[in-house]
Amino acid sequence: MTHLSERILFGAAYYHEYQPSRRLEEDMDLMQQAHFTVIRVGESVWSTWEPENGVFDLDWLEPVLNAAHARGICVIVGTPTYAAPPWLARAYPEINAQRATGQPAGWGARQEIDFTHPAFLFHAERIIRKIMDRYAGHPAVIGFQVDNEPGNEIFFNHGVFQKFVDHLRHTYGTVDKLNTEWGLTYWSHRLSSWSDLWTPDGNAQPQYALAWRRFQAQLTTDFIHWQAEIVREYAREDQFVTTCISYERKTAQDDALTKKLDITAGNPYYRMQDYLALPAIEPLKQEWTTEGTWSLYATADRMFSSKQAPFLVTETNAQAIGHSHQNEPAYDGQWRQAAWALVSRGATMIEYWHWHTLHFGAETYWGGVLPHSLEPGRVYRQIAQLGQDFETAGPLVAGLIPDADVALVYSNDTKWALEEAPQLAHNDVPDTRSFQTIFDSFYRGAFDAGLQSRIVHQSQLAGMDPAAFAAAQPVLIAAGLAITTDDELRWYDDYAAAGGHLIMGIRTGYQDHEARARKERKPALLDVASGVYYDEFSTLREPIPVTAILGSAFAPSPGAMATNWIDGLQSTGAEHLLGYEHPQFSRWPALTSRPHGAGAVTYVGTVPNPVLAADIARWATRRQTNGGWKPAIASQTVTGARSRDGRRLRFLHNWSWTPSDFVLPAAVTDLLGDQKYEAGDILPLGAWDVRVLIEG
Repeated sequence: MTHLSERILFGAAYYHEYQPSRRLEEDMDLMQQAHFTVIRVGESVWSTWEPENGVFDLDWLEPVLNAAHARGICVIVGTPTYAAPPWLARAYPEINAQRATGQPAGWGARQEIDFTHPAFLFHAERIIRKIMDRYAGHPAVIGFQVDNEPGNEIFFNHGVFQKFVDHLRHTYGTVDKLNTEWGLTYWSHRLSSWSDLWTPDGNAQPQYALAWRRFQAQLTTDFIHWQAEIVREYAREDQFVTTCISYERKTAQDDALTKKLDITAGNPYYRMQDYLALPAIEPLKQEWTTEGTWSLYATADRMFSSKQAPFLVTETNAQAIGHSHQNEPAYDGQWRQAAWALVSRGATMIEYWHWHTLHFGAETYWGGVLPHSLEPGRVYRQIAQLGQDFETAGPLVAGLIPDADVALVYSNDTKWALEEAPQLAHNDVPDTRSFQTIFDSFYRGAFDAGLQSRIVHQSQLAGMDPAAFAAAQPVLIAAGLAITTDDELRWYDDYAAAGGHLIMGIRTGYQDHEARARKERKPALLDVASGVYYDEFSTLREPIPVTAILGSAFAPSPGAMATNWIDGLQSTGAEHLLGYEHPQFSRWPALTSRPHGAGAVTYVGTVPNPVLAADIARWATRRQTNGGWKPAIASQTVTGARSRDGRRLRFLHNWSWTPSDFVLPAAVTDLLGDQKYEAGDILPLGAWDVRVLIEG
């Protein structure tokens, strides 16, 4: 995969077949002038590749690949399996995905397919092989994207349910074993045979719900891996295989999905303009698009976490992205800021969706690099400037390993479990993003404290030595991890005992791997290490203030609040650091800490608001100096990374209309301006500005 090491790949998805007029040469010339080095093609048009059953049109793409190659632009070819052609739907109506038993999704969008159906798989394999046989050898092609943003649907089709029953039969062996593991005595759900299992539509049992979600994720993972193996039969050794992940998709289990892929690729979409301002506007909400600068960084760190390695950005904002009523093209400078933020966290490709704004279809107002007039404008000029940045930076910034002051644990199992049985609520409305709410509170707290984070999946920790991880990541946040095994909980104990600072939060260790409430005193298997336990808890309708405990060294900032939830912590040896200002809840501490072995365990008994979360992050990392590389004011971010040759890079951003200054703590060279600075020099940052510096 030599192309991934030469420099940051830079470009856009390109759909010549969607153009209202033929302008291939003009488009390619404009791309070359904008310093594009890559395009993605072909993933959305199965009905163009195969207009009728068994009738193939494979030659239409060759002029695009030839024109790109003539200009030194690389190509990623996508398999079109996420958008089935109408003739296939007509021939096999049973492949339509059912969103409830017996209720087909209908046609007219995309990904409405039960991709486990044998008829679909037959035709999907045939078109994949046709495309690969035709284009795998083209010199412009550097890699392949199988499918597109997989995991959009949970399938309720009859065949899928029968596969689920078979999966349970092979997993548990007997219905008696399943009855025991799931506790099906409750409400008279004991099975006498496998045929007794009810369909998931009306299910209310959490053990069933978690098994169903895990199974659906495995279907998606297996489908992507199946495609990848077909593609590898044709691919050259220097070509990579990936898929692009939308991380909020229902059945996209990114840590599993990427295991048999060569590199992670993801699609970070974010709201621009004032949503990128620091200090942040409030309130902010997170969906498939994110709001707030902190969440842009969090998305990048999620992509790095999938394989704990650099990644590709296969789609991101070229212009306004979203519904036709949401039109928020970036302010000048914001494209550069966002792209360099992604690169600083490990992105080795930035690819926009897409080259030209569509004149038809569901995404007519998802703006491209070119507007509907197809005339280059402000967006093109801004993106071309970024292309010049990447050309100037060269290979030094490709494949960076980002720095991390704290690590946070992510759990897909818990995410699914808390979607089905939410633990949090807003105005009595269940929060189906309960796990993300807890996780995000700590991630944002670290970000607001000027710290950098590494996200690690709970599934990945099993293969890591706790002592080695503690040495590399001395602060680990394990909050909201309701679904855990005994071995995982013991790993956290060993991490702290080996010298790590374990920060626990609500729900961690409350349920086992089957979503059963644990019998042990909570936090299960960590109550001794933490020096606290609880046997009751309360949801909060409104935030309540926290207050310092007399004699505690922890002083909360004005506005520090507890939100959403309180664990009724009782101490068995932990130091109380914070309490609640409340007539009932003041009996319990909000924050405790206790030495454990060579390390410590801190327990946060609530969901901290951004102020409190930032206080906790600063307190936990108070001995880490980062050589003085911290934001000078609230509108700045300062991040660092290691290049492949070991050099240290620093990225300074000013997320504001107001210019600001940064006093350099060390000698640096401005990578993009080739200017040298000494320690103590003042580096000016303009409105919506970014600087890329080489330390030393």
